[in-house]
Amino acid sequence: MAKSTTSTVSKSILLSLILISAVLTGNALNYMGFIKDAYAANNYYLGNGVQADTYYTYKVQDHDTVQGQPFLMTIYFKQFNSTGKYWIAPTTAVYQGKVYNGTLHLSDLDLTPLGSSKIPPDMRDFVSGYKDSLGWLSAFVPKPGLSLTAPYWGKIAAIGGSPIAPGGNAKVTVPAGTFDTTVVTWHYGVDNNIYVNPNMPYPIKAQTFAATTGGTPPTQYAFELQATGHGQPPILKSQNLVPTPPITIQTARGTYFIEIVAWQPPTITAGKPTQFGILFKNSQQNVLSDVTYSAKATQGNTTVADVHDQHAADGTGIQTIMFPKPGPISMVISVDGVGGVPSGEFVESSTFNLAAAPASGK
Repeated sequence: MAKSTTSTVSKSILLSLILISAVLTGNALNYMGFIKDAYAANNYYLGNGVQADTYYTYKVQDHDTVQGQPFLMTIYFKQFNSTGKYWIAPTTAVYQGKVYNGTLHLSDLDLTPLGSSKIPPDMRDFVSGYKDSLGWLSAFVPKPGLSLTAPYWGKIAAIGGSPIAPGGNAKVTVPAGTFDTTVVTWHYGVDNNIYVNPNMPYPIKAQTFAATTGGTPPTQYAFELQATGHGQPPILKSQNLVPTPPITIQTARGTYFIEIVAWQPPTITAGKPTQFGILFKNSQQNVLSDVTYSAKATQGNTTVADVHDQHAADGTGIQTIMFPKPGPISMVISVDGVGGVPSGEFVESSTFNLAAAPASGK
């Protein structure tokens, strides 16, 4: 009988312990869930805070897009496709007065353009620029993201650079307004900064530089928010914008800067000679000397001028060209050598997109 009582008591104690354990385990799980939710609330990821029927306009500069020249891009989050888990986002790029349109399907995970996106051929270059700039952080903070107070977000492939990590807070003013941001930064030769606001799907602003071993590094990408709003953005139409000097374009490898300082007369006019002043600089934007260069100007399929072995002893050159008809001009200026040393197999050139006006009365 005593043995039975002891057995009953043991079973009761065991049952109580099991119940207590279950309660404690449940509380622990609830607590862990609370911690996880609290941590997630402080997370940042591309796409955080996006809402349907809103748009964002950015001024973007990407080293590998239109020779690093700035362009405007507007992304309109029209609606969310719950089946495919992506945003349907009509997107517009504006470059030198011309408008390019497409429709991006942006992944809910990290706003990466999906293969189902409807991108015309003339829009592809700008979409690549989008992925390399506005979408660059997708490799580090896809949904559900990482904490804005985390000590470390990751590291780029370049050897010798510091980790990418959130730093301090900064109040940033851009054309779209003033925003409280966290600065995501890393150092590789110089400081690279991306300014994120936890309630905005894209960073507010960025200034980053290409990894180089010396000299002044060229801009890798930079952008800043120009406007945001609810509803469909204004419909834009292409317009002919006449470029004005000075125009400076860095060569593709970042070795030189080539600048068209001015041209005379001030308006490039069909049928009249135009004198172009050209300036050559190194990567630190110091004027070069003893430069050998080439210049080629075309209109459509017609070569208007093609000169080689031109010498800019003090880093300045002059070319006089007459364009037979009005319309777009493409001028390619190449650095063939500096100080008697040829550029080698790599072409160091910059392409300038200009335009000739009709002659008076035509």
